[in-house]
Amino acid sequence: MSTRNIVLIVIGALILMLGWSGCGGYNGLVQQDENVKNAWNKVQSDYQRRSDLIPNLVNTVKGEANFEKSTLTAVIEARASATQMKVDAKDLTPEKLQQFQASQGQLSQALGRLLVVSEQYPNLRANDAFRGLQAQLEGTENRIKVARNDFNDAIQTYNVKVRSFPMNIFAGMFGFKAKEGFKAEAGSEKAPEVKF
Repeated sequence: MSTRNIVLIVIGALILMLGWSGCGGYNGLVQQDENVKNAWNKVQSDYQRRSDLIPNLVNTVKGEANFEKSTLTAVIEARASATQMKVDAKDLTPEKLQQFQASQGQLSQALGRLLVVSEQYPNLRANDAFRGLQAQLEGTENRIKVARNDFNDAIQTYNVKVRSFPMNIFAGMFGFKAKEGFKAEAGSEKAPEVKF
């Protein structure tokens, strides 16, 4: 066997190994990308659950004749805005994720005001339907937190794979890019000031 043939065999073997590695790497990237999409769908599902609870909560609160209409209007408008904001799992750009987070944040703030104001109405607090909806809403907020954390974990696993050598070469060739997860809202690092 000549030196030329040995060189061709070695080059051929290297090309086959590189191709095999590329196929395995591509399939791993696809799997991680699908995990991110699945985690995102779970986040949206929990936000949808919260959105579905809000009309029942608002209708229960409306039964209290003197309840502040501006607070109810703010909740209804924030819910409408939040449900209009849709982000496809295939197009999770940082800008769209930030817009989604902002619209959901506005809804969270409006709900928080509603629950704080409701404390001034003893009949409403004594209402079993209101208490049940309030408990469901609190449970849903916890689910949202868990789903967002799971989404961030999926993003981290995906990003490690996309950015690690030599997978970053294949990722770039096949169009896989690092993604961003949920971040804390601006100013949330400061503890709220409580005054009595």
